[in-house]
Amino acid sequence: MTVPDTTAPAAAPAPSAPVRKLCALCSTRRPILVRPKTAQRLCKECFYHVFETEIHHTITSNKLFSRGDKVAIGASGGKDSTVLAHIMKTLNERYNYGLDLYLLSVDEGIKGYRDDSLETVKRNETQYAIPLTIVSYESLYRGWTMDRIVSAQGTAKNSCTYCGVFRRQALDRGAAQLGIAHIVTGHNADDMAETVLMNLLRGDVARLGRCTEILTKGEDGDDGVRRSKPFKYAYEKEIVMYAHFKKLDYFSTECTYSPDAFRGTARALIKDLEAVRPSAILDIIHSGEAFHLDEKTQKALPKQGTCERCGYMTSGEVCKACVLLEGLEKGMPRLGIGRERKSDRDAMTDEKEGPRPLIAHGVKVDF
Repeated sequence: MTVPDTTAPAAAPAPSAPVRKLCALCSTRRPILVRPKTAQRLCKECFYHVFETEIHHTITSNKLFSRGDKVAIGASGGKDSTVLAHIMKTLNERYNYGLDLYLLSVDEGIKGYRDDSLETVKRNETQYAIPLTIVSYESLYRGWTMDRIVSAQGTAKNSCTYCGVFRRQALDRGAAQLGIAHIVTGHNADDMAETVLMNLLRGDVARLGRCTEILTKGEDGDDGVRRSKPFKYAYEKEIVMYAHFKKLDYFSTECTYSPDAFRGTARALIKDLEAVRPSAILDIIHSGEAFHLDEKTQKALPKQGTCERCGYMTSGEVCKACVLLEGLEKGMPRLGIGRERKSDRDAMTDEKEGPRPLIAHGVKVDF
């Protein structure tokens, strides 16, 4: 006779509690983001720390500043320049850089875009207690604003060519008005990678050889206006995250004329590469850094001098800004765009009046 088994079946094991993921650095707080650059899961506090510390390392390892420097922060009101202003003020106080900081903005004259973004910069002036100076295309370039230039062209296609040339010179002239010899800009790692790619696609050997430099100097070396890029290795996505979590006040609308820019094509390709390989942005920058021109090629490049009309730096007799302005004044807005034709060069000289300076001499820069 078989005796039935009355032993109670063993209880099934209780389901294990899900493992709580913690910050990769502090191992105490919950992560709220994944760093695009390293794929680390970080809490907010640790993200602030590593982001700010990396910028500090970039500044110190490249010896960008010296104690007592007057530094102008190129401020547009966008995310990059707003975060740059916040970071520069924070690091200057935390590490006692001893810098005298200023905000310097350029009004290109784009209604519905720049006028709104400048209101953000004015708020930043109060928020960060950094004095603001605004220079305008209209006052520097004989009344020509970007809206007027686009109207004269009948298209926005080449607007970034005009704006890039004019803005760079306007920042230098604004710095000269303030007696400042160093400008910092919010160019980030994405911008740097895009520039390398654009110069490669255009076959622009001269620019490809210098576009990854973190510090550039004016024509007089140490005595000229210097420009530096503290965000050279900072990913755009991380700058956006920093601005978001810090609740910084910035202007996020895209420029009215930028959709037609060639840079947009390079940007789209960079984003596609980043999606497949996140390190692609830094890889492209490092490739650009490793690019060096041989001695023969360097000797063949045009030498930097001074514009005979406005006194600004140029590799020819007349700077690009004066060439572009001359074209606008003569009703030839494509003058200086792309390859220069002999007929265009001839048009630069008026037989009756001769060449004349088109940039206000009240703000002429003598580097």
